[in-house]
Amino acid sequence: MVALDILFYSFVAIVLIQLFYYLIFLRTFAYLKPKPTQKTDLPVSVIVCAKNEEENLKKFLPSILNQDYPIFEVVLINDASHDDTLSVYEHFSEQYNNIRIVDVKNTEAFWANKKYALTLGIKASKYNHLLFTDADCTPLSNTWITEMASAFETKKSIVLGYGGYAKIKNSLLNKLIRFETVLTASQYFSYAKLGVPYMGVGRNLAYTKPLFFEANGFINHMKVGSGDDDLFVNQMATSKNTALCFTPESFTKSQPKKTFGAWIKQKRRHVSTVAHYKKSHQFLLGLFYASQLLFWILGIVLLSLLFRWEIVVGLFTLRILVQWIIMGKSAKKLNESDLVILIPFLELFVILTQLGIFITNKISKTHTWK
Repeated sequence: MVALDILFYSFVAIVLIQLFYYLIFLRTFAYLKPKPTQKTDLPVSVIVCAKNEEENLKKFLPSILNQDYPIFEVVLINDASHDDTLSVYEHFSEQYNNIRIVDVKNTEAFWANKKYALTLGIKASKYNHLLFTDADCTPLSNTWITEMASAFETKKSIVLGYGGYAKIKNSLLNKLIRFETVLTASQYFSYAKLGVPYMGVGRNLAYTKPLFFEANGFINHMKVGSGDDDLFVNQMATSKNTALCFTPESFTKSQPKKTFGAWIKQKRRHVSTVAHYKKSHQFLLGLFYASQLLFWILGIVLLSLLFRWEIVVGLFTLRILVQWIIMGKSAKKLNESDLVILIPFLELFVILTQLGIFITNKISKTHTWK
């Protein structure tokens, strides 16, 4: 009985930790209203770095090039592609006069290093306000640049945006990918609003060129295979210089992985960067994940043994209900309403997947971005 008492009180503590995260941290974004968009004419350089993306570029580049914005250029970086990415760039440059092409060759020191390619593109850009997206991304409106650029207020040099994924019908993997994306966005938006910005996503991120040079670019984490977006934000973002942009018109949509193996490979790269976050951020994120995992493990064990089951059921239900409300509001805000009913089940799948990724990363190395 002593062992079961320990498990029970541990479960109570875990539920309290989870309620704290949802009602204090994640509630912040769930109930946050976007600021009205202010018209702006700040010149903007849109940065797109592509490696072997000729087909995606043909589909999605027009949605960037046809933005309704007074002054902007599109810096197209060809990161040592061996397909016709460069030819696609040149084709579009014949039709649009605001394209700047940067053709990057592999070097021995920076072989297959996206950060090196991005650095060359940033240095070649004309304007001080930089807006980043990926080759397989499409803005959901022709005012995407306006929405993101308007968030550059006085003393704001970083703008965190939302990059979602396209929906695929009857695909559990697609729902897992989109739920994990919503949970991540809810966290980085909430933490940033509370004055603890820790990451952003390169699918939809903006910052200033002076800030990039102040950080000496990506030099502090150049040898890390990924993290051109989140590690830069983790290093340079503060409560005073970071703005949020989450109006529906500011969203971008990417093409999701279509196989579980491809998604796991992508997530392994992303998870590997967390070890390079500031220690305080690692603690906050680690405690949240650990409490998620223990909530399910301890809850299932106690319920299977029927130990104080009335209290366990009550606490389990309370936590699920709070999560449903908070994450449901966030999911709807990010145009992912179809996920709401499945949130508890998707959470369990994501937790187990993350556990597997964490273990795998401990015993084998991750690979470069392409």
